[in-house]
Amino acid sequence: MASSGPASIIRDEKNPRGIPKALFISDVEQYLGGPDAEVEKVLNAFQDALAKYRYMDSNLNQRRRSLEDKIPDIKKTLTMVEYLRDRRDEEETKKPLRTTFELADTLYAEAELEETDTVYLWLGANVMLSYKIPTAIELLKSKLEAAQTSLTNTVEDLEFLREQLTIMEVNTARVYNWDVKRRRDRREKEQAES
Repeated sequence: MASSGPASIIRDEKNPRGIPKALFISDVEQYLGGPDAEVEKVLNAFQDALAKYRYMDSNLNQRRRSLEDKIPDIKKTLTMVEYLRDRRDEEETKKPLRTTFELADTLYAEAELEETDTVYLWLGANVMLSYKIPTAIELLKSKLEAAQTSLTNTVEDLEFLREQLTIMEVNTARVYNWDVKRRRDRREKEQAES
């Protein structure tokens, strides 16, 4: 009889980020190990595998949303730092820059910015560091590229996971339907013998 544990459901084959590939069961009876095989353990193992895939799907969706929020912020910051660099490099601009900035959701303040070669960037976890403008631009570009790559990988993983979830749901339905048919055939056979 084939092993009914999750190891037999999940292949050793994985995607580039280590998510295991689900095995599609084409012949249920052969997979279960014969017409008298126990189905309950296999269905439980399938449900465990489905739960793991759903958990991964939930985490990756949360990560995707986080990256989709982060990327526009990085782009906006990069645009502003590049604007400050370009403005500083212009010869004729000697007046301070007047700007409005957000303090809270509905509260804004005006400020005058003097020419500077330093900017302060939020790094997260209530940490802010000062950078020279060229260094800040390099840092922001690298962070933007890393976030975009991570988003691309996350979307690929989500597509892969959806495929694995579908395979596991189909496997579960096929095993369940096979068991229903087997019971019906046995019942009909018993009635015919009586």
